[in-house]
Amino acid sequence: MNTQEVIGMFDKYVIGNYPRLPRVIAKGKGNYIFDLDGKKILDLFPGWAVSGIGHCHPKVVKAVCQQAKILLHMDNTFYTELQGKLAQMLSERAFGGKLFFCNSGAEANEAALKLARISTEKKKYKYITTFGSFHGRTFGAMTATAQPKKFEPFQPVVPGFIYVPYNDVDALKNAFNDEVAGIMIEPIQGEGGVHVASEEYIKTIRELCDKSGARMIFDEVQTGMGRTGKWFGYQHFGIEPDIMTLSKTLGGGVAVGAMMAKPEIAASLVPGTHASTFGGNCIACAAAIATIEAIDEENMIDNAVKMGQYAVEKLNALKAKYDIIDHVRGKGLMIGIQLNSPGGEIVAKCLEKGLRINCTQDTVIRFMPAMIITQAELDKAVKILDSVLKSMK
Repeated sequence: MNTQEVIGMFDKYVIGNYPRLPRVIAKGKGNYIFDLDGKKILDLFPGWAVSGIGHCHPKVVKAVCQQAKILLHMDNTFYTELQGKLAQMLSERAFGGKLFFCNSGAEANEAALKLARISTEKKKYKYITTFGSFHGRTFGAMTATAQPKKFEPFQPVVPGFIYVPYNDVDALKNAFNDEVAGIMIEPIQGEGGVHVASEEYIKTIRELCDKSGARMIFDEVQTGMGRTGKWFGYQHFGIEPDIMTLSKTLGGGVAVGAMMAKPEIAASLVPGTHASTFGGNCIACAAAIATIEAIDEENMIDNAVKMGQYAVEKLNALKAKYDIIDHVRGKGLMIGIQLNSPGGEIVAKCLEKGLRINCTQDTVIRFMPAMIITQAELDKAVKILDSVLKSMK
């Protein structure tokens, strides 16, 4: 099939809830994707941060293929070695928590909200989240996402959610009360514009939760698995959350989600309180185990630190040349370029020249390459962005 035939098939049979670009991606390898017309595109926003170790990493591909010959799926009526092994690997790299597996970040966040409620006093039913956050599209996660444009068409939404400005300590303290079961926070807001939490803000959340018995929930769907220069974003702040959610990079491109909780809190999730039919399936667990092994074996977290610093230096050099760039922010390979005007045209022109980046919140360009990115590939990306900015000057 050619590009127009595939698009026509989508127009006829696929619900149009995504604003798709008129390209058909045929394959991916490493830091590149290839469309059906043969164009090679340097992908600095791979799979919306899902392909954090690159497209079709050989280790993940091999693990999936091998497992597919043994056992594709087994329900959670039984034990499977892979699910136990994956839980151990994640727990040992984090705060020693116990794991629940599902299929996506939204599902992981729904599980976290339920656990916060069931593990606290009956009077605690409220949650605090921050403006600009993104926690998913299911009803609870959508309501937790403090962006009215996301949930307005679906009113009334789930009651009990309180929204406060990100990094505003006074607003947080004023909103908090004994009815709060949990505070859900992204250590770095992704879709909200790559805003990094302050140490004071994170420590205040920890203190409030400790004092009242509420749960501190870290949504690490985007920050987890090494992208920020640590295995998990919370490790930058010298604290531990009560509950943490993971997805995206966790499966190296295969759908998987996870919720980790401190053992004494996890104990509240007894049989019958929550479940996921496909959660912890054999293929997903094999992929996630291979992803963790690849990150370790190839020193990807160190590379995220080094290449993140290099990218910021190169982008700051562009800032000195172009007034449209206000500043660059982020951690590791989670980088936001704050613009002084909308960035949609910049993203479109970069794609025409063979570079995929992303614009969020209208004026923030996201650079979020895979952790296998090289200096030469970053140079190529910055060169393309430079040429686009120059053409628009």
